[in-house]
Amino acid sequence: MMYRLLCLFLLTATHAAAVETCHGDTACQVGDRSYHVLEPDGWDGETPLPVLLHFHGWARQGAVVVNHERIAGATKLRGVLLVAPNGLRKTWDFWTSDTDDVGFADQVLADVALRYPIDPERIYVSGYSYGGAMAWRFVCQSGNDTTALLAVAGSIRQTEDCPQAPREVRHVHGTDDTVMAFPFGPDGDTTYPVALWRAKYDCNGATPRGDWSVEPFLTLTRVEWTDCANGRVTLDTHPGGHFIPHGWIGRQLDELLGRIPTYP
Repeated sequence: MMYRLLCLFLLTATHAAAVETCHGDTACQVGDRSYHVLEPDGWDGETPLPVLLHFHGWARQGAVVVNHERIAGATKLRGVLLVAPNGLRKTWDFWTSDTDDVGFADQVLADVALRYPIDPERIYVSGYSYGGAMAWRFVCQSGNDTTALLAVAGSIRQTEDCPQAPREVRHVHGTDDTVMAFPFGPDGDTTYPVALWRAKYDCNGATPRGDWSVEPFLTLTRVEWTDCANGRVTLDTHPGGHFIPHGWIGRQLDELLGRIPTYP
């Protein structure tokens, strides 16, 4: 009993110190770099937390992510710990495999695990725009066994050879995106944005899942690949431009966590 009380005391003390030194707008230091972290609403301080590692867009920082309604607003309500690394010069080096940013993000996750009890079976990796591309690069190369990729309007080249992959991929992109242009395939193929993962998982035919929306002004069309040797791929497309669709991150987390999808 004394040992269990001591462990509880140490966990509580470690958590209290973590919150005191860095949380929300106050960044956590990892060497000469940093990241932001945001706890979910109502967390009891003990239950292991799923993690959403989210890479910010170009010219942003992690402080934007932990205050973003469509990102932090989703994690806070679903018991998910939000982790938002800060890119050097407010950007990410995702263009080739020769990048230090993957190793930095690995260090961030290791540091988070020292500060919080995390659920290693529920590590989700996300990002928007340049951050979406960085999320692709991370799951392509990281030494971490990530559960799912949740990428928004950004990717690496579909012809790249990834040495590893997450257990599941979910991607959303607007066909009218002119910032990180929608990667149409041959003959205007709208399933090409996830061609890399379909090949990596050795997936067969696509299954249309129909349209869905959480706001009346934007309809998303879903296609899934479940007949794969490894993994699973989900693609949502919409006719809009370069943005995070309302409710998209929340819906993905709900589905991954086995919850009934809700909005917000």
